[in-house]
Amino acid sequence: MAARTYLGYRGDDARTPWGEFFEPQMATLPGHVVDALHHGPQADQVLLGFDSAAELLDDGYQQTETGYGRLPNGAFQVSVRTDMPGVTPHMWDWWFGWHGSDTRRYKLWHPRAHASARWSDGGGDGHYAGRTSLIEEYLGSAYVKAAIRFVRPDTLGLPSDRLGESVAVCARIGSSETPVDIGWFVHQIRPTPDGAEMRSRFWIGGPYVGVRHGNLFANSMVRPVAARQLPDPRDLLVHCAQEMNHLAAFLPDLHARFG
Repeated sequence: MAARTYLGYRGDDARTPWGEFFEPQMATLPGHVVDALHHGPQADQVLLGFDSAAELLDDGYQQTETGYGRLPNGAFQVSVRTDMPGVTPHMWDWWFGWHGSDTRRYKLWHPRAHASARWSDGGGDGHYAGRTSLIEEYLGSAYVKAAIRFVRPDTLGLPSDRLGESVAVCARIGSSETPVDIGWFVHQIRPTPDGAEMRSRFWIGGPYVGVRHGNLFANSMVRPVAARQLPDPRDLLVHCAQEMNHLAAFLPDLHARFG
């Protein structure tokens, strides 16, 4: 890990308008997440395929709302549901445009794993679609330097006219050190009677690994190497559940102050 990055707040980090929201103690994992970890890998037929991402906009729930497993194409898929009383979808839309311009904001999200964040364009607050967030964090015990390129929902086949009151945060996941992407994610946040729920979906590895602006030959060379360096799906499930539950607990107050 680079010397300039570290976990938690140090020195004057808390002396910001939002410093009071930094909470190093995190809640235990929700029961349905623990159950999914105990279950282990799911059968591929109960996992959402990347080409079927638009099914997130259907009413009801899918066979696997929280779990992970291997798809027939060799990629793995991770799903996480986060219940968020008192939260609205708009609050998350605001958060993704706000947190990326200051590492101290990023650390609010997961105080035990987030180390650094900045926008690749050097800009400040505002929109996030079309921008790339350069982050450093732990996934389990693995230190990751990632590039998260946010895209419009219709890039993943989620048309805006079907979103309704929900928000879909979509991105291409890759490395910030080499021009290689490894997957995709979508966080769909939809309203519930007491707040909102986030339904996260990740597709990592297999055909979703590729050289940025590369060709078929380059991709065929990179995929076997990248396959040995992909995140562990269990670590990804736990990390997502931890950070989304943690931030949701104070997001309404944070948004009321700065949104």
